[in-house]
Amino acid sequence: MATETNLPASPSLSRVHGDVPVHGGGPLVSRLLEGAAADDLLASARGLPRIALDARTAADAELIATGGLSPLTGFMGRDDYRASVHDRRLASGTLFPIPVTLTAPRSELAGVAEGKRAALVHEGDIVGVIDVSSVFEVDRDAEASEVYRTKDAAHPGVAWLFSHKDEVGVGGAITLARRTVPRAFPAHTRDPAEVRALIRERGWRTTVAFQTRNPIHRAHEYLLRCALETVDGLVVHPLVGETKSDDVPAAVRVRCYEAILDGYFPPSRTLLTVFPFAMRYAGPREALLHAIARQNYGFSHFIVGRDHAGVGNYYGTYDAQLAFDELSPGDLAITPVKFEHSFYCKGCGQVASPKTCPHEAGERLTLSGTRVREILASGEPLPAEYTRPEVSRILIEAYRAKESS
Repeated sequence: MATETNLPASPSLSRVHGDVPVHGGGPLVSRLLEGAAADDLLASARGLPRIALDARTAADAELIATGGLSPLTGFMGRDDYRASVHDRRLASGTLFPIPVTLTAPRSELAGVAEGKRAALVHEGDIVGVIDVSSVFEVDRDAEASEVYRTKDAAHPGVAWLFSHKDEVGVGGAITLARRTVPRAFPAHTRDPAEVRALIRERGWRTTVAFQTRNPIHRAHEYLLRCALETVDGLVVHPLVGETKSDDVPAAVRVRCYEAILDGYFPPSRTLLTVFPFAMRYAGPREALLHAIARQNYGFSHFIVGRDHAGVGNYYGTYDAQLAFDELSPGDLAITPVKFEHSFYCKGCGQVASPKTCPHEAGERLTLSGTRVREILASGEPLPAEYTRPEVSRILIEAYRAKESS
């Protein structure tokens, strides 16, 4: 899996510490209160009209409040929503390819009005407030066509979108007094500011991030090693928010990541930290948004592989990589590192890619998701050429537990 060689020849000299700017050019957004200020906000919110957050919007709220989605200071209002859907940008012109919105049934918005404040509620508790700047109609047909490139209800992102078809958008800056994402992985959970500080502490001038919602297998390892040869630090940054029901659960995946990094990578040059974002499965547009978030976390480079953030056959194999080629200079400060599909080749005796392997397809080990599930169901280990035995054992154990539940 060869890179497009868009990394600097001497990465250790290419940046100084802290040189990765926040997306949009401003400071890292910080809208999470603590201590007495948080208590005062919660007290003042008790008599306000309420808007409920679900798991997805709760994750969005915390990422906004901690700067992961900078320059957003809240949920998008009417103008930013329209600009994001149609132009992949905010109304200001800043790149932002997927709308981040809060919606609610009109019947539940009594007292919610533009220019007023409302309480944000998660799992029955007030967690913060929103200063409402606009209440607007969401154009779901346009959003499906532009963002997801389809109106097919079988697409998980489109299905989620239309499952909220009777709701209207509520935009405005937010302030949180409580966190809204469970600390399921306390050892690996860090806000963007904390990650930036850790990168600085380790002296990494260049850092490459790897987005994943699947367990790491040998082909992933190959591209991670290729990338790590060219930068100071590697961050495995798995998405642990909501995913499809048939995706491997986050808790299982994190155990796999721990096994791979602990056993096969130098600890001084690697880091595992989670990304509490819900998958949209929006392919090229989501690849760009993932890059924006990783820039806000302080990473200088971002791995973009085959069918990044894709699902089914809705997007071309390398459409996500092409999306970066369509950007204007200055749209992003993070550098995409592009990889082709990789595989174990029996003829080469190692993991390779179409750029490095001369052998026919019959020499290349490929396992479909169905075949992987069949092997796990049998209790047999996955081929060592496909994944490490430690990962295979974790997946077998998880599969058995699921089948017996």
